[in-house]
Amino acid sequence: MPTQESSRRARHSSAQRGRHTGAESSENFGRGFRALGDLAMDGVQVSARATDLASGRVLFSVDDHVVMPTASIGKVLLLVEVAAKLRAADLGALTILDRTVSDSVGESGIWQHLQAPSLPVADLAALVGGTSDNLATNVLIRAVGLDSVRARTEQLGLTRTALLDLVRDHRGPDDAPQLSVGSAKELTWLFTALARGEVVDAETSERVLAWLSLNADLSMVAGAFGLDPLAHRQSDHGLLLVNKTGTDAGVRSEVGVLRGPRAGVVYAVSMHFADTLLSSRLAVLDGMRAVGLDLLEYVH
Repeated sequence: MPTQESSRRARHSSAQRGRHTGAESSENFGRGFRALGDLAMDGVQVSARATDLASGRVLFSVDDHVVMPTASIGKVLLLVEVAAKLRAADLGALTILDRTVSDSVGESGIWQHLQAPSLPVADLAALVGGTSDNLATNVLIRAVGLDSVRARTEQLGLTRTALLDLVRDHRGPDDAPQLSVGSAKELTWLFTALARGEVVDAETSERVLAWLSLNADLSMVAGAFGLDPLAHRQSDHGLLLVNKTGTDAGVRSEVGVLRGPRAGVVYAVSMHFADTLLSSRLAVLDGMRAVGLDLLEYVH
């Protein structure tokens, strides 16, 4: 019987190493490669990967094994643990959780602007999926435990991807330097497994995908797909998207599954850059959307 370690190696063994890989990269993803190459020349740390959803074939990769800061993308791991606990009846979907002063945090999310002091677990997960709600994230972490999220991450065989901490307004010397980290290689595997119903079990995978399908942030790679940020749970011109983004100072990251009339693709793109000029940030976003245009052409 294979060990967990050998199974993990087998799971990722099809990935190609190296800076640029993929048999048809130059033909199908030339625009994205040029954009990412230009960003790298300007000092941006770039990591990206795309695979065909049906076959698993690597379409392109750029330093996809490198561990990058991924900001809120690590919240996907929290949603996996929450969904798994609902499946195991350790936590009920309608279990009411209260927010406390210690959970308070600003930035993304809408619960901090609402009057309701308590919400059901499933509603909090929907807020995390839809608006990357930081307050809801902290309340859910308190409910399930960060150690439990880490254990689940290890069970999935992920060694370069992790949710490291609570969401904090300010990170001190004793705090984790990033909310989460990940490699494009592992993130594309995770979303492929979710799409195939293989993360924990089919019901858990479907719950996570349902929460993530609410995501309203289409400002990065998905900005090239022409979808309504507030309503894209149904097929639109044959396109169906589930994605998660991460934003922090000098960090832009996205992972997703895009299905179209011709094919389906799983992608992850992460950028780490000196966010000192607006022009630098806009160049990063333009580069991510260039990759998105290549993905769109592949599936549509």
